[in-house]
Amino acid sequence: MLVSRHRRRLATGMCAVLAAALLGSCTGDSDGKDTDASESPDAAGKSRPNIVFVLTDDLSENLVPYMPHVREMAEKGVSFPNYYVTDSLCCPSRSTIFTGDYPHNTGVFTNNGDDGGYGAFTKNGGEEKCFANSLRKAGYRTGFMGKYMNGYTPDGEQRRPERGGGRGRGGEGAQQADPAAASAEDATDAGTEVPPGWDEWDVAGDGYKQYDYDLNENGKVTHYGSDPEDYLTDVLSDRATSFVDDSVKAEKPFMLEVSTFSPHGPATPAPRDEDTYPTVEAPRTAAYDKAPTPAPEWQKGLKPLSAQEKKEIDRKFAKRVRSVQAVDDLVGRVQKQLAEKGIADETYFVFSSDNGFHMGEHRLRPGKQTAYDTDINVPLMVTGPGVSAGEKVPQIAENTDLSPTFQELAGLEPPSDTDGRSLAPLLHGEQPDDWRETALVEHHRGGSKRGDPDAAPENAGNPPDYAAIRTDKELYVEYADGQREFYRTDSDPDQLRNRADELSADERASLHGTLTALTECEGAKECTEASRRDE
Repeated sequence: MLVSRHRRRLATGMCAVLAAALLGSCTGDSDGKDTDASESPDAAGKSRPNIVFVLTDDLSENLVPYMPHVREMAEKGVSFPNYYVTDSLCCPSRSTIFTGDYPHNTGVFTNNGDDGGYGAFTKNGGEEKCFANSLRKAGYRTGFMGKYMNGYTPDGEQRRPERGGGRGRGGEGAQQADPAAASAEDATDAGTEVPPGWDEWDVAGDGYKQYDYDLNENGKVTHYGSDPEDYLTDVLSDRATSFVDDSVKAEKPFMLEVSTFSPHGPATPAPRDEDTYPTVEAPRTAAYDKAPTPAPEWQKGLKPLSAQEKKEIDRKFAKRVRSVQAVDDLVGRVQKQLAEKGIADETYFVFSSDNGFHMGEHRLRPGKQTAYDTDINVPLMVTGPGVSAGEKVPQIAENTDLSPTFQELAGLEPPSDTDGRSLAPLLHGEQPDDWRETALVEHHRGGSKRGDPDAAPENAGNPPDYAAIRTDKELYVEYADGQREFYRTDSDPDQLRNRADELSADERASLHGTLTALTECEGAKECTEASRRDE
């Protein structure tokens, strides 16, 4: 099937791609493809806006109603109801966010092992292609705080591997970090890891419990204990406001990413929020405790949820609601500070999640990794200069688009070999006539559960490898074992009636052709063309 064939193609075909990239870098010719962002001619002499990006972990759409500051962002800015992640798993999604590339080009398919996690990301040149390098080189003060990549340890126990040997498009042909970069990168103690491109680095490894964690603070590792003031989300809030203060004093534009561990399990709330929402329950949507008909093989063994399982789902959902209260406080606190400093009107504020989360939908026990909207359709809200209030952008957006968006907002032209496209035109009310029509999702089941906080229990429902496409009215999934799912989401938004067997030969060929083209595309032009359905 498509997924396994494409995975083999990566192992061999990327050698040629890397060789071409190497040749281009040696000769100064990259076959017409830019590998580094450049300053836009229109940006010369203009003041550059600040960018704040709050990225959450496993935050699903059904948590937004409990976050007043985030809801206010949707009222005061632009939201993207058709925003999808390229994989409903932490590390592949985060790799895409940093680089703007699909998993088949980042070479990061899982959270750990040879083809996943921090090791695969660095080996394949992801750190060099990260948007932070371009912004920093252009004069931005850059900061990253919170959760980075699965497998990253603050004390550097896992050393950065040699680059250039992986299946991703990066490696030696990737965009290179600014050799003049100083600050956090140069402050690194022996044995710690601070990636290139960041002026401020305050990153934890295992911060899921919110307490008893190590924080790499610009190369200095500090241990935080179990006192209330050690609560990680609040520590990140303190660091974020300090970063904004320092940037204002330095009179430099800044790009700050705050990446929270919440609401990822165990979803520990701040002490002040432990008793909030005492009666909240998980939403009983039409898909709650209902399997698709007909269900794919990997779901057929799932029994209806028991009363005890439903009670446990409600308990976990309540914890998730309580844990995001501190995240919402962080959003509000940074927004207030921007206003007090007089820079709110010149700052883009972006809020999103690396993936969604299901809790009983499709009869699945709590988790992610599926192609259903519960897992791939996540919030994306943006406020800032020139952004209309209360606007809902109907176009299909993906997390491939964030890196080029940040670069264009900073006055740079994103590299042409980036798979995603800048959302800046959509933020400012423009309607590109050549926008994508289809989102791509690529998922590979991790081989090892050891050390993976996202490993699904055997009885929870864990799909095999798959690739999927999502349009404004369809979801189509091809599994590596030959199974298919197809839903007409305009009439079946909860994705319960699997119509794969009802597809005509022409319909199936069209869907398969689009999916194949997307899983092989490279660069925004090619990927946009691949996404346009030939129906």
